[in-house]
Amino acid sequence: MLRLQALIRDHTESLAASITAEQGKTLADARGDVFRGLEVVEYAAGIAPALMGGFVEHVAGGVDTFSIRQPLGVVAGVCPFNFPAMIPLWMFPLAVTAGNTFVLKPSERTPGAAVALAALAQEAGLPPGVLNLVHGGPETVGALCDHPAIAALSFVGSTPGGRAVADRAAAAGKRVQVNMGAKNHAVILPDAHEEATLAALTGAAFGAAGQRCMAVSVAVFVGPPGVSGRWVEGLKARVAALAVGPGAHPDTDVGPMISPAARDRAARLIGEAASSGASLALDGRGVVVPGYESGNFLGPTILSGVTPAMGAYREEVFGPVLSVLEAPSLDAAIALVNACPYGNGTALFTRSGAAARRFQAGVEVGMVGINVPIPVPLPFFSFTGWRGSFAGDLPMYGPAGIEFFTRTKTVTTNWRDADEAAGGRAGGLDGVGAS
Repeated sequence: MLRLQALIRDHTESLAASITAEQGKTLADARGDVFRGLEVVEYAAGIAPALMGGFVEHVAGGVDTFSIRQPLGVVAGVCPFNFPAMIPLWMFPLAVTAGNTFVLKPSERTPGAAVALAALAQEAGLPPGVLNLVHGGPETVGALCDHPAIAALSFVGSTPGGRAVADRAAAAGKRVQVNMGAKNHAVILPDAHEEATLAALTGAAFGAAGQRCMAVSVAVFVGPPGVSGRWVEGLKARVAALAVGPGAHPDTDVGPMISPAARDRAARLIGEAASSGASLALDGRGVVVPGYESGNFLGPTILSGVTPAMGAYREEVFGPVLSVLEAPSLDAAIALVNACPYGNGTALFTRSGAAARRFQAGVEVGMVGINVPIPVPLPFFSFTGWRGSFAGDLPMYGPAGIEFFTRTKTVTTNWRDADEAAGGRAGGLDGVGAS
């Protein structure tokens, strides 16, 4: 893993260029994609102490009990299109360092980074057959779910796909770890630092063209009716300045979406919300990028006056679209977050420690940021999505990831002096180890 870590650092630029060419995100976002995966490789390089078991001597007369942590055998991972380097690196380094062999299926839309990472793993000295790549669509995923030799399956992707994988793999007796869709709320209290909050919302909502499961897609402003107006105006001024264009261009802030279908679906949800009474503070539909007139571009969009009944709120848009709501109190905002079926991430912007404690204790969401818009934890924690954003028992990477890719065997022994003496006479133990 140390050698792989060094190779990934050396090849960051080529990996980022591959991601931008296939997925469309800006080079800066692509470098971040590689770096966040690299953090898990670094963590995997030091997990030996976490693989240790435990020992208790003399739990009864002549009886000792100890546990050992063993690999599962063959495990597999299914990756999404939006993080072609990070998600594979969240999976296979921990799995193989824990002693398993790994079958990796990258997204059929963005396989290039996974292929490059597999080549680097081979160059780093990973033995043949330890990391294996398979390609394909749903039929390949189904085969991984069904194959009797695969003991566990890790999945990151859409909610419909994740539910299907969770059901099918679990029915085949596999351990499953399924990370699905999200609807992440940022709650803004009146005392929040204005400039810092606006900057955080801009990056969290529109970075990577909104195509990430931890993107902030809902902003909830707390206060009397109309409280969001001033904030939306300030946000609009910032967001309108973002440059939409090809990811490889150094001045681009928002790249294209992954496909025409994804762009058209997001545009449809924007239109439906506007028809249902939402206000288009900023409309990114119909944006044209010179030289890329047929590209899958959707400009940053801000919908204000959104209600929970609108599709743009209920569904994961997975695009550069921010829905703005209001809540009369912090408790009402917490209730709004908890009424949402998803539970990946949320954030609170405030200068009040008491409000922060109340929020972090009351929200039913697995990852919480306080003045941090995208609270993805470092790899010595775990990625802890809740409720409709996750299926399975053990989250990704960190201590939970090690547990997911291993199992504990507990051994109880009873050695009596008389038995040892008898065994030594009968079996010639005095000669054990002699050449």
